[in-house]
Amino acid sequence: MTQTRVDVVFPCLNEAGALPWVLSRLPRGYRAIVVDNGSTDGSADVALEYGAVVVHEARRGFGAAAHAGLLHSTAPITAFCDADASMDPHDLPRLVGPIEAGTDDLMLGRRRPTTRGSWPVHAQIANTYLSWRLRRITGVTIHDLGPMRAARREALLSLDLQDRRSGYPLEMFLRAADARWRIREIDTPYAPRVGRSKVTGTVRGTITAIADMSRLLRETAS
Repeated sequence: MTQTRVDVVFPCLNEAGALPWVLSRLPRGYRAIVVDNGSTDGSADVALEYGAVVVHEARRGFGAAAHAGLLHSTAPITAFCDADASMDPHDLPRLVGPIEAGTDDLMLGRRRPTTRGSWPVHAQIANTYLSWRLRRITGVTIHDLGPMRAARREALLSLDLQDRRSGYPLEMFLRAADARWRIREIDTPYAPRVGRSKVTGTVRGTITAIADMSRLLRETAS
């Protein structure tokens, strides 16, 4: 039996169409934890069919789902990845390797669009501005607060993350930077997602994410 080295948390809301491809791409020794955040399309059943551990999180929000997965994780390293097939789980070992080697504490996947339509322009502009602010605030070289990331589970728990909405990835980065973690990003392909995004695929979703993240930045500056 293959030992679980890495738990991969997949926050999930109506991703039944993408999950078969996503879960079939997991490397050996990686366990999928699909956190169903109120899906109505049978996502949880699909995840179970493909061998994933399914956690149900009733409280809506990306952060709520991501953190529920972290709390359920038991492997030494916890990774996070979107469940919409925009990012390939086959790329996860490139982020996990430096964590296992002890050379980095938090690895981030910098999204590199594979096609013109992979990443909406309004979302790219918002991300570019946010990354610029983060470089100024923390001094960490960052160009994308992307959804694919990896760190040691116990270290992540020590950050005591509180955001349960769109600000969760930002809070993780800010607290890690404040704790002087070694943070590094590497390029990862970013393809068109299956289905419509709840955040970057809509202007409204992007505005909500910006509002959540702006609040965290104000709290950091105060």
